[in-house]
Amino acid sequence: MADGVPAYIETFKTGRLRQKIEAGRSMWKHCELCPRKCGVNRLAGEKGICKTGSNAVVAAFHPHYGEEAPLVGQNGSGTIFFTHCNLLCNFCQNYEISHEGLGEEVTDETLAGMMIALQDQGCHNINLVTPTHVVVQILSALEKAIEHGLFIPLVYNSGGYDRVETLKLLEGIIDIYMPDFKFWDSRVAELTCRAPDYPRIARDAVVEMHRQVGDLVVDESGIAQRGLLVRHLVLPGGLAGTRDIARFLYQSVSPHTYVNVMSQYRPCGRAHETPGLSRPVTVEEFRSAIGEAQEEGITRLDRRWERGMF
Repeated sequence: MADGVPAYIETFKTGRLRQKIEAGRSMWKHCELCPRKCGVNRLAGEKGICKTGSNAVVAAFHPHYGEEAPLVGQNGSGTIFFTHCNLLCNFCQNYEISHEGLGEEVTDETLAGMMIALQDQGCHNINLVTPTHVVVQILSALEKAIEHGLFIPLVYNSGGYDRVETLKLLEGIIDIYMPDFKFWDSRVAELTCRAPDYPRIARDAVVEMHRQVGDLVVDESGIAQRGLLVRHLVLPGGLAGTRDIARFLYQSVSPHTYVNVMSQYRPCGRAHETPGLSRPVTVEEFRSAIGEAQEEGITRLDRRWERGMF
């Protein structure tokens, strides 16, 4: 976002957005948009692990005031919650949406209208929640939204299970990347998501995201304009690997990476199926995780935990 103008405006003007939409749709013929690489023909209505065809499914959209301060500001972050998911953590706190499919199918025109409606409500950004499997629909809807006056930053709020090849399709589109970095240990990723490659995929994805947008930049009011913001949910018994993730972010991404170490884990969905995940995180475990992140050099920590928001 240069001079207050989202990156996608220039991409639209040069015709590159239309090229990206066409490239994305061609990838649907043998879908490998995400690391699952299902290979289904979504143009023909086939569905893979994400259970999503050529139309996105949306569970809800509204201004959100519970996100990180640089996104929320005074008027909220304009969240669009996409139904289904390519990662499918068994402890997902939005289990009804990600696993059970709560939501309604929408056209690209309807999705564009949601973006404009959120902007009209004064939201500081459009926050695309669980977008990995609907990248093409987002690009197509964005083209229509720009034609109707969209001009606020786009936030890509993903689980971190993103292919670099697909992220490159989003270069010049996304202003703020906000991935989760969930697990360092491939065994934990296998137990919870059946994705033992998650740690490697997430590392590569976060590096690519940072390459595109750099460190998080905020304006004079503290509102995020561009950059990377990483979320990390603390799990019971240290299962998330907080220290290793913090070390990676500091050493291999940027010493100035903005990180939100989150405390709100609670057993949901099928969490009881994974040993150690059937209880919430304790205060001591969370404080230990914060300490580990700081010891590894992370200084741009979201500060909500200091105000007793455990």
